[in-house]
Amino acid sequence: MDSKVVLVTGGAGFIGSHLVERLLDEGRRVIVVDSFDTFYDPAIKRRNISAALGHDGYRLVEADIRDEAAVEALFASEPIDAVIHLAARAGVRPSIEQPGLYTSVNLSGTTTLLEACGRHGVGRFVFGSSSSVYGNNEKAPFSEEDPVDRPISPYGATKKAGEVLCYSFHHLTGMKMACLRFFTVFGPRQRPEMAIHKFARILADGGQVEQYGDGSSARDYTYVGDIVDGIVRALDRCETYHIWNLGGSHTTRLSELVQKIADGLGVAANVRELPFQPGDVERTWADVSRAESELGWKPEVPFDRGLALFLEWFEQQRRSQGMPGAPAGPTTTRRER
Repeated sequence: MDSKVVLVTGGAGFIGSHLVERLLDEGRRVIVVDSFDTFYDPAIKRRNISAALGHDGYRLVEADIRDEAAVEALFASEPIDAVIHLAARAGVRPSIEQPGLYTSVNLSGTTTLLEACGRHGVGRFVFGSSSSVYGNNEKAPFSEEDPVDRPISPYGATKKAGEVLCYSFHHLTGMKMACLRFFTVFGPRQRPEMAIHKFARILADGGQVEQYGDGSSARDYTYVGDIVDGIVRALDRCETYHIWNLGGSHTTRLSELVQKIADGLGVAANVRELPFQPGDVERTWADVSRAESELGWKPEVPFDRGLALFLEWFEQQRRSQGMPGAPAGPTTTRRER
């Protein structure tokens, strides 16, 4: 374990908070940088880090990664062995509405961090990329060898550009780099606007899920614990410049997803079908053979088990907030067009 002091950007978020707990459990010192942006309720992030705040090895810095002075002050304050960069403006559809903001956070912010790493001799950098770089790749499953020069959203474009930035800094500085293409991460603490969490909330409240398209679009869902394990393996094993897919290596159709959530909650799957949205890919599906051979990593939590764990957490959260559980009722599907 060469990386004993690890800076995690976006460390109060969904994936980041789980990762930080893993790193602390391994005896590492963890510095978290998070701006507590209002993309979703910052109070959620405060809850995510509540347990870690009391740990002796934990330090929280509230700052924007685009703030060059704040970033420089942080890197100058103590030696940092590695950076795991998860902070980003997330989401495909909002990136279409605000491409300038996404470019600013995801590219300018990443550049600011890479420059600081270069100045201060940081040895390792792990970049949280996305399956969105593949766009509507016709070949499946998606391999790291596939061309990724046609992302279909500004979000996907910023993630591809981030990978290229990482390579250029690796070439110039010799910094060890790992770019990890995450495939739709889910599990406890999932961001509230993501599909599984959003659908569960709507269905539990007796509402109607808006389904974009006929339900045939499919995603490769990956449990957050598996993602964290892949990040840690990449941190410890990257030696040059690497790109690795981290995915569940199994696809679930949108219509199937809604039904599984409804069944898990014991409610009817009430669905309203809407036109397919620009920027949404038709399917994602990870080839994880490279990660398996080079990292010894493969997904361990099947989708159905991961969904059950998420729904257990989801219902605990509702009870703790004084909200009623999902109403008992039929689990048939009702659709409107």
